[in-house]
Amino acid sequence: MLLRPISQLDCVHSNENISDNYVWSSLVRKPTASPQDTLDIFPSRPYLQPAKHCATTVIPRFAMTTLTPLSRARAAAPATTDSSPIKPILRKPDSVLGGRKRGADDDDDMVHNALASPTKKRKTVMFNESLNMVKDISSKSLEEAKREVKRALEGHSRGDDEDYDSLKDIFAPSPRRHSPEDEDEDDRTTTKPTDDLMVYVLALTRHAPLLSRSCDGLVKAVLKCSWLDRDESFSRAYIQLLAALSSVQGSFFTQILSMMVNKFTEKTRGSSSNVSGYPPVDAETKKQRLHLGIRYLLDLFPAGRRIILNLVQSNFPFTEDSKATHMEYIDHLLRLKADRPELERDIMELILARLVKLDVEMTLDLENDDDETTQAVMRQLKAEEAKGEEEVDDDESDADSVLSDDEDDDEQTKRVLIIKSKLETMDAILDLLFSLYSPIFENPDSPEAIETFQDLLSDFSNVILPHLKSRHTQYLLFKFAMKSQQLMEMFIGTLFNIAFESNRSAVVKQAAVAYLASFTARGARVESEQVQKIAQTFLDYIDHYRLTHLNCKGPDVRRYSQYYAYFQGLLYIFCFRWRDLIDRDQVPPTLDWDDPASFLGQDLPWMNGLRSRLQANIGSKLNPLKCCSPVIVDEFARLSHHLRLLYIYPQIEKNKSIQLSQFFTASYATGGALRDTGIEFDNEKYTHLEACFPFDPFQLPVARRWLDLENNYMSWQPLAVLNNKEGDDDDGEETTEAEEADESEDEETETEDGRSFD
Repeated sequence: MLLRPISQLDCVHSNENISDNYVWSSLVRKPTASPQDTLDIFPSRPYLQPAKHCATTVIPRFAMTTLTPLSRARAAAPATTDSSPIKPILRKPDSVLGGRKRGADDDDDMVHNALASPTKKRKTVMFNESLNMVKDISSKSLEEAKREVKRALEGHSRGDDEDYDSLKDIFAPSPRRHSPEDEDEDDRTTTKPTDDLMVYVLALTRHAPLLSRSCDGLVKAVLKCSWLDRDESFSRAYIQLLAALSSVQGSFFTQILSMMVNKFTEKTRGSSSNVSGYPPVDAETKKQRLHLGIRYLLDLFPAGRRIILNLVQSNFPFTEDSKATHMEYIDHLLRLKADRPELERDIMELILARLVKLDVEMTLDLENDDDETTQAVMRQLKAEEAKGEEEVDDDESDADSVLSDDEDDDEQTKRVLIIKSKLETMDAILDLLFSLYSPIFENPDSPEAIETFQDLLSDFSNVILPHLKSRHTQYLLFKFAMKSQQLMEMFIGTLFNIAFESNRSAVVKQAAVAYLASFTARGARVESEQVQKIAQTFLDYIDHYRLTHLNCKGPDVRRYSQYYAYFQGLLYIFCFRWRDLIDRDQVPPTLDWDDPASFLGQDLPWMNGLRSRLQANIGSKLNPLKCCSPVIVDEFARLSHHLRLLYIYPQIEKNKSIQLSQFFTASYATGGALRDTGIEFDNEKYTHLEACFPFDPFQLPVARRWLDLENNYMSWQPLAVLNNKEGDDDDGEETTEAEEADESEDEETETEDGRSFD
């Protein structure tokens, strides 16, 4: 690979007019490589081109002859045939990393001697045509820097590290070695100025092939250079140095990409540069330079795509990190995605996976803490929402500040701040994702929207679905599925496919059933016909399962968990969408469809097979009412009784005398009783199906603005009349039992895990 030297920067300075002092030699040999054969990643910079009255001009890789008064005098002198071979007049520096430059006095003496003796041997300045020369761009010329770098690397290969260590110190000075207190006068005279770093970057780029694995220390020193805080020319030259190092050793390439990814989480407070002598560099410019380097390296070395993907995965912020850290890192990931479209799917899946992890941790924190802590967190969020967002660029999260500064705060206050920090982070990330995807779904039936939704479904199946404790991330699918019937059918079809796949784990299939039931119950745009089709499919499954397990010994939530998941999902759908399960064409005209209370106590035309199939399964040996969540069973019992669908209170009372632990004795045959699991089977946590439905109410204050919950979401609306309704049926004691059950329920029914129907 041929890396183009930065010829725009190789220039000479002079105090005289350029047109009077320099001409191109007619004896120049052609360069070995044309500019077209080199790799040019830099835009043209006209301010670096030769100008008539400019003190700087570009010297290409040609030999040059100086036409001073000395050369004019030589032109008049007769040519000599016995002249000795031409010798360079440049002196060899006394040390590897330092050398005295020829001053103006030396030039005057040489000119005077030449005029005094015209017949003296002709001396011509000879340049190596394979090198570029920088003269007086700083206190060190490029040619001198190249010689120093070469000798330092060659000396290191022989075991002489004195010059090698000095070279390392140029890129990453040791604070101990160069502290003002310890630095003596000699050190001050030999320390390289900051401006010299540019020529050493160019010189090391030229001699990069001399680096071996033993030069790892020099490479690490180079990577510590503050290249983003300098000017544009330096950053581009540094990028070429990184490319040259990457071509030498694969291990160097990995270190370079790691250095760049580590800058994703660097603190960017303020816009001041940390390097003296350079103008301030704002955060946006630093990001642009960083991703210019990443893009250039990945273009040169395509294998680096997998390396950088592994790096961004391993360096993703922890869930305890602040919101600012997470958002800064994700911003870099989105820039990387824009530069490398082939990494888009992996990057979006990574962001979604970390969001789910944060979501699950937050949910578990709220479940494990007491109600007082949960209420305190919600009060904090509502208070901040009321006063609006304040621009605070704290380096650490509020929780970290409390833990380090406010030692007098009790544990509950610290816990509240930690949970609040996670909620704010998750809210900000989800809000960002909504803003990224929403423009694509402006036309929900467009090919782009369909393809994007397919990608979301893939991420949902692989990342979100296996974590049933996720409470907010899945609303990405909920929002966009409500955009059109086609997207909605794609989502429902995906869930059914997963629920019936034989190679899926039982946990994932149960989660798919829970998503189906919750989406059907909560989706306001799910039409009545779709509700009936989904309910009919659930009925078909539980009826088929019942017929194939006629010889079962009794209810067992561990063995028949899939059956109970479908039955509980059906009850959940009924509680929200019972009017959609009525045959609307046969509804008497006396009923007001918009007044749910008008349906109470009426003989309603339910969908075909609903009453008979439910009754058959409730009375079977599988006894689903015993294993399903009690709060959902009780709510179904109330509604089905007053809507005259089923009367199941006798079965509920009968189930109170059944101990589910008696059906777990089958584990003795396999030696299960020999293992002390510490599980008390009398605990409903292990004998009842968990009431966990993914589309419970959305609680994040910022991201909820995207959901249009008023039009897309069905909130739980209990029939208040049921709490005050007197039992005026002719059911005698049975009615009394129903009334007692009704009195034990609140208007807002809470589930086992602290969540409610709304």
